[in-house]
Amino acid sequence: MGAMLGLVGREVPMPVVAGLVLAAAGDSTHVVLARAQMASTLGFHIILACIGIAFPTIVLLAEYIGLRRSDEVALLLARRWSHVLGVLVAVGAVTGTVLSFEMGLLWPGLMRRYGSVLGLPFGVEGIFFFLEAIFTAIYLYGWRRLGGWAHLWTGIPIAVSGIGGAMSVVAVNAWMNQPGGFTASHGRVVSIDPWQVIFNHAAIYEMPHMILAAYLVAGFLVASVYAFSILRRHRDRYRVTGFAIPFTVAAVATPLQIFVGDTAARSIAADQPAKFAAMEYVTHTARDVPEYLGGAFVNGQVYGGLRIPGVDSLLVGFSTGTKVIGLDSVPPSARPPVISLIHLCFDAMVGLAFLMLLAGLWALARWWRDRQLPSRRLFWQLAVICGPAAVVAMECGWVVTEVGRQPWIVYNLMTTAQAATTNGGVVITLTAIVVLYAVLGVATLLILRSFALRWRGQDSADVAVPYGPTSPPREPASISGAP
Repeated sequence: MGAMLGLVGREVPMPVVAGLVLAAAGDSTHVVLARAQMASTLGFHIILACIGIAFPTIVLLAEYIGLRRSDEVALLLARRWSHVLGVLVAVGAVTGTVLSFEMGLLWPGLMRRYGSVLGLPFGVEGIFFFLEAIFTAIYLYGWRRLGGWAHLWTGIPIAVSGIGGAMSVVAVNAWMNQPGGFTASHGRVVSIDPWQVIFNHAAIYEMPHMILAAYLVAGFLVASVYAFSILRRHRDRYRVTGFAIPFTVAAVATPLQIFVGDTAARSIAADQPAKFAAMEYVTHTARDVPEYLGGAFVNGQVYGGLRIPGVDSLLVGFSTGTKVIGLDSVPPSARPPVISLIHLCFDAMVGLAFLMLLAGLWALARWWRDRQLPSRRLFWQLAVICGPAAVVAMECGWVVTEVGRQPWIVYNLMTTAQAATTNGGVVITLTAIVVLYAVLGVATLLILRSFALRWRGQDSADVAVPYGPTSPPREPASISGAP
């Protein structure tokens, strides 16, 4: 599990680099610094948020299997994973709190004008967060004090609250992409329709897209840890079960995510044509528009990459005759910056999604035929890769969403420059955030490492639960079909 936090630490620089690249695109210094700080904070926190959304379901699934089948190994995994969950929820609470303060400190123009609109979904998210924190404490406390099924039910609100909180936060981002549900007069909001604010047009696809992404990140990350151990010839029932439960959850979510993502791309083509044009290198409005895989966009021209004629129109409207809106539909000042970054991140997100789909289909085919997981080392190497691949795909998706919406912070209503702070102290807070999160990452890594070392020593106190194994289960040294 310690490897998970290593991934977190390596993800922090990517949004910072993206923010610095924007400086070359013409943004003023204070806007670049504000965006760099927000990107750094979100780039770190979003991984913990994904784990907080989806990991409780994986823990509860392990406990359910353990109770249903009297499986000591599954119960042991659930118990240990709940310890990890407690730590990551606590760290996520810290990083999430920082984000909430940044909304007001970095974007005072946004909150001054639209704070009354955004306050509602943020308030709902706060309620879900408190519920999640309360029931996480009850769940951890109840291991030694509740019967099996009663204890399982105390964990259900954790999973539900995580999903509810995610929907509330994504509602804010979706509203920024497709604002509505309010009436303004003389530059001030005078009335609000709460349902239209929360369930705005973009929320229809952004909410499931983010929640499914969380299940991919949490599932493949946890599975990759056990896949790595299995690659080191430590294939026993404990590790195979630890791999199979989260991997199955993520593998089932992957085709759903691809379907939702495809639907979202077509909606973006209609609702935010400039963003879609940047995603797909559509320079001019036309029919029979080609699809580009890779390549660089320089001075209105695409260099390199694979050009597939007519496919972009086909994907948008199921016909090569579909008209696709290009970048020429808006003036240069209203176009997203760093178009190559948006396109390449979009390509990476889609490509990695199909890589994860391949891993799931491979496991399904072998299970369908032989009722066991694949034995080839190549599969387990692919399973290890799927962990960081899910994180990278999720981060790339947020780059596409946020950079692609520029120069707007609220689409067609307020620019990022109008919303950003002009305070000259952002460089200090940005530095402090990077240092703070580095310390948090290292501290969390050390805590999870201490868990791993204790569990490797088969600490008997770890399994002293009313209905769980009374002693560490005897795990066979290996099983058939080892890689």
